[in-house]
Amino acid sequence: MKFDIIGKRQWAFLASGLLILISIIALVTAGLKPGIEFSSGSMLTVSFEEEVNYDDFKGAISELGYGDAIIQQTAGGDFLIRTRELTDTEKDTIFTSLEERFGTVAEASFSSVSPQAASETLRNTIIAVLIASIGILLYITWAFRRMPKPFRYGTCAVIALIHDALVTLGIYAVLGYFFNWEINLIFITGILALIGYSVNNIVVIFDRIRENTLKGISKDFWQTVNHSVIETLTRSMNTSITTLIAVLSIMLFVGSTIQNFAVVLIIGIIVGTFDSIFVAPALLVTWDRGDFSKLIPGKKSNAGA
Repeated sequence: MKFDIIGKRQWAFLASGLLILISIIALVTAGLKPGIEFSSGSMLTVSFEEEVNYDDFKGAISELGYGDAIIQQTAGGDFLIRTRELTDTEKDTIFTSLEERFGTVAEASFSSVSPQAASETLRNTIIAVLIASIGILLYITWAFRRMPKPFRYGTCAVIALIHDALVTLGIYAVLGYFFNWEINLIFITGILALIGYSVNNIVVIFDRIRENTLKGISKDFWQTVNHSVIETLTRSMNTSITTLIAVLSIMLFVGSTIQNFAVVLIIGIIVGTFDSIFVAPALLVTWDRGDFSKLIPGKKSNAGA
């Protein structure tokens, strides 16, 4: 064999462990900034006929009693205000004050979510992710029912998906800290799309493992897995690269409206490709051999590769 990917799996586990550790630290220290869909509040976008300075605008909003509001200026000069849930009277007061100070003002967009709706959205999101994970576990277990211990295939796939989602969340927490990005429903859509993409990559490799196992190309399971990973390596890389090009094109030409979706997919594709090639198959071999010492780089083992 030209490459011994599975035999060196402890280094993949090390890299994976470091990514998870960094992600957990980022989530604990920086955290994720919830959008109004998850934390309640109002989001108002206004535009002016004349150019308005950002500091002047922020000062005007603070004087109205919204000093804790998050304010962003778009490339087109509009201002996005994220604050507590606004009543119709409060919104009219904001418009009246801004118009008196900066001239004609127009409402570009407005959305408001109550605390109850935000709580329901968060609960439904968690349920959706759990149902997706359970469904994937059951489907892969059924699809590989002809293999010895098919439940392991489903379990390894779900562990890989949790890995991908956790690392993606950690990286996004860092980006959110520096760029003040928030998570919203489009972000959740990106996470679910990422799960589907990662499952596809993993199933392709697992399916080749099944084919080669049934063919009996080797008596050693780890050699069968290593051979299968190498056979699908080019396909996995080509698929990931072409998908990345498409997602980057969408982000560049569509703009900020799908920023969260595109960024999540870009991170997830990179992490998921690494995971599907180096981690998920290696975890399957480690479980099969009971060789969990391979999880620790440099530790000797009597189980061979």
